[in-house]
Formats: sequence, structure tokens, C-alpha cells
Amino acid sequence: MIAMHDCQKLVFRMIGCLVAIKCRDRPAAELIRANFAAMQIHQAVDPDLEYEIRRQPDGSQFCLARRGRELITAADESELLFIVEKELTIELQKLRRKLYFLHAAALSLAGRGLLITAASGTGKSTTAWALLHHGFNYLSDELAPVDLDSLRLQPYPHALCLKKEPPLPYFLPPRTLRTSSTLHVPVAQLPNSAISETTPLTAMFFLEYCPELEIPTARTITKAEAATRLFVNALNPLAHEQDGLAGAAVIAQGVPSFHLKSAELGLTCELVKAILGELDVKDAHPSVR
Repeated sequence: MIAMHDCQKLVFRMIGCLVAIKCRDRPAAELIRANFAAMQIHQAVDPDLEYEIRRQPDGSQFCLARRGRELITAADESELLFIVEKELTIELQKLRRKLYFLHAAALSLAGRGLLITAASGTGKSTTAWALLHHGFNYLSDELAPVDLDSLRLQPYPHALCLKKEPPLPYFLPPRTLRTSSTLHVPVAQLPNSAISETTPLTAMFFLEYCPELEIPTARTITKAEAATRLFVNALNPLAHEQDGLAGAAVIAQGVPSFHLKSAELGLTCELVKAILGELDVKDAHPSVR
């Protein structure tokens, strides 16, 4: 029997939607709260999405329940976070269909938003983590919703997730959430602040990790190439015109894009900052092209 005081209802505002998660397991509640703390609100609401997390009667597995849906089980905390993130990613897209959801990290520098896109496990989140040590602010990791009408990024500041320890000097803080297969840095532990407001998207970087390089490089890519790369990383293309191709084209036409070959992280971060600085100059002096 689970004591009533162990049942906690956590409420979060995520991309303009209200999500309630009732946790009937104290460790699960602490894990979910830490992962989504930057989006937690403390008031009674009528949620758009409502879930319950509990353990199997024998305590061996976590269970994620939603009314009218089949029960989902997770073997450990790592799998629990994975299925919660996956479930929210899918359901938030259904609620915010007008937004174009991309598999990307979203950061900002001096009010200018940028996306970092790459295949899973190829250094996107590690690069984002390093950029946070170089003056960048955090909007999201893994999930980047874009408003196609305004080309503004919607923040989704959950804990930044890494699959392995980053190289020095970008060490992880003591309160990093460590599961069996992932490392989650809560927003409160980030080296720079998280952004809670929408931010104009001003640059996109398509990342390729090249450890053999001594110096990172970047080249401007065409709008057609950028649209193709964006479409590959779109999470909800079928919700948009032309099965998402039109949305990818809108973003690519309005935002400068670069193919970034990443090497040593510090040099890579400085290259990204330099490119954004050049874009500032071009915006301030349109004749400089």
C-alpha cells in the first residue's frame, strides 16, 4: 500500500499546454520534477494532458498510465524518462499542430536563436552543452518547435540529456541526474540561463562531428539543401502542407544555414559565435554581403 503523502501531482506548462503527472512513487516524482522543473507551475489547473506514474505491485517496474490508453512499462529510471519524453513529444505535437517540430537543440545568443541539428548520438547535445559555457542561453535540447508564421523558436527547457560524459573542461555539475544509460543536466544546473520566451530563429547549423579535424569548419549551404536537411529532421511533417515540405522551405528561405564540421569543442563554439557575429554585421549593414 502506498501512503497518500507519497502521491504527488506535478503540473507543467509545456509549449503553451498544461501537463499533469501524478506520481505514486517518490523517486519517480523527484526524477520527473528535476527533469522538467523549469516548466513546473504551482496551481490547480484543468490539464490538456494527464498521466499517472506508479510501480508494479512487486516494485519491479514503473508504469505510465493515461486514461483510455494501454499501460506502458519501464524497467528503470532511464527507460521511464525515455518513455515520458517520447509520449510528451508525440502528444504536444498533436496539440500544437501549427508549430513545425524539429529534432534539434535550440539556443540563443544576445536574443538571436539558433538550431543545432544532427543525427542522434553524433554530438548535438554535447555541442549544445559546450556552447552554454560560451555565453549561449538554453531553449531546448532534442525538441525544437518553430512557428512558421514568425520564424520564432518556442522554448522547451527540459533537462539537457547527454549519452556520455563530455570532454574537459565541460564537466558535468554534481546534481546531474544519472540513469543507467543517460545523463540529464537540470536547467538549474546549466552554466547559463534558460530562455522562457519565444526567440527569433536567425541561424541553423547542421552538425557533423569530425574528430580527425584539427580546426572546425563551416560552409554556407543553399536554401534547397537546408530545406532537405530540415525535412529529414522534422517530427510532425504530415501535419503541414505538402507533407511538411512547404514548412521546411519556409524556414530554409528565411534563415541562413551552415554545414558545421565540429572538432575540438572550444574552437567549434568560437566558430559558431564568429558566424553569428558576421550575421549581426550583415543585418546592421545590408550592403555587406
